[in-house]
Amino acid sequence: MSNPLLVERLQAWISDNQLQPGARLPAERQLAQQLGVSRSSLREAMQQLISQGMLFSRRGGGTWLQREKGDWSEARLVTPLSALLADDPGYRYDVLEARMTIEPGTAWHAARRATVEDKARLKLCFEAMQTISDRDDPDLAAHADVRFHLAIAEAAHNLVLLQAMRGLFDLLQSSVMQSRQKMYAEPDILEQLSAQHLTIYQTIAAGEADAAREAMLLHLEFVARTLHSLTEQEARHARSLRIPDTHPPMK
Repeated sequence: MSNPLLVERLQAWISDNQLQPGARLPAERQLAQQLGVSRSSLREAMQQLISQGMLFSRRGGGTWLQREKGDWSEARLVTPLSALLADDPGYRYDVLEARMTIEPGTAWHAARRATVEDKARLKLCFEAMQTISDRDDPDLAAHADVRFHLAIAEAAHNLVLLQAMRGLFDLLQSSVMQSRQKMYAEPDILEQLSAQHLTIYQTIAAGEADAAREAMLLHLEFVARTLHSLTEQEARHARSLRIPDTHPPMK
């Protein structure tokens, strides 16, 4: 049972430190030291605020201040879809279809409207993707991939498209991570994906709107085809393992 006074102190700490909706709380050990309480007591108080909807936690990603209730996209759309994605990875194909509908147009607008600052940010995001290894940190690698695509949405200077992409950030990251786990283990696939990202960046930076739209669509179609192929290979291999061994034992 959580301590009501500690719950109130935690709420006051959040208010005093002017944490904004969507902000991440300090690490549990650090926050417990600041409040002068045990980690177990703090954990109970945080769980109470999670149950009240003030905080939310991400697996392996800390505890965060819930976004304002007016931001319905995560509570009503992203969270249920994230649960589906976790239970059935096949839903990533639905995510890819949605991306194929939205992102080519976003790339087209970005090529027409990107400022010098937008292009510099996009370049940094592209370089981050080339630097971060999936083998060393798959979560950070997926984040860099999604951040590249979000930078394109920012460069499009369309508020509706940008908010849609931002609202789906968690869902995109989960889908991208699942996709990368399959594809980035294959060096030839990795090379093709890197080349596709480079083409997307270059066409946007050059202001070639039609080429940017085509490059984005070809990239997402390639991801979908490759995932289908790899998934089918895995299923075929799994079926082969279920075939009984009819050979007589060696004497």
